[in-house]
Amino acid sequence: MEDDSQVNTQTAQVDDLRLIALPSAVNCAEMFVRFTLTEWSLTDLIDETTQLTTALVTAAVDNANQDSAGFITVRLRLSGDSLVCEVEDEQASVPPALAPGFAGGRCGSTTLRGGGSLVWCEVPLPGGVSADAVPLPRRSKTRRSPMAEHPAEETAEIDPEVVKRLLSGLSNADLG
Repeated sequence: MEDDSQVNTQTAQVDDLRLIALPSAVNCAEMFVRFTLTEWSLTDLIDETTQLTTALVTAAVDNANQDSAGFITVRLRLSGDSLVCEVEDEQASVPPALAPGFAGGRCGSTTLRGGGSLVWCEVPLPGGVSADAVPLPRRSKTRRSPMAEHPAEETAEIDPEVVKRLLSGLSNADLG
């Protein structure tokens, strides 16, 4: 039996992020969702979508072998009248069990033919908006930044203090 919410809908926009199934993936997924939904002007959906996506990523990370963690892909799709958040786990042979009523039952999971599993949740778009009506960012493929036109002769060095603060911030977020 096919899931009716996945039938006859065409994806209008998609963005994804591939991560290693380690605890830091949860924070990276949260940042990805927040950035993408801000870029798509769907800020009203950030909190709910972040909670759903991080729960799905946490389940994938919890089920992963931490000694040889595989890849997961976090994907956001605008389709029909919904925002679909997906987590594809390349190593999971069985999708994680979803709690009854999780996300109001707007979720599902499947085992993929090539191996791995896919779990998804749908979040209704606000005010009856359809995926085609969401204002998406426009990027010009022909215009390049001045820096790209005239690359610097010397490569910039990365400040070790900046890297240290960034890694410290990510580590502290894992503890919170």
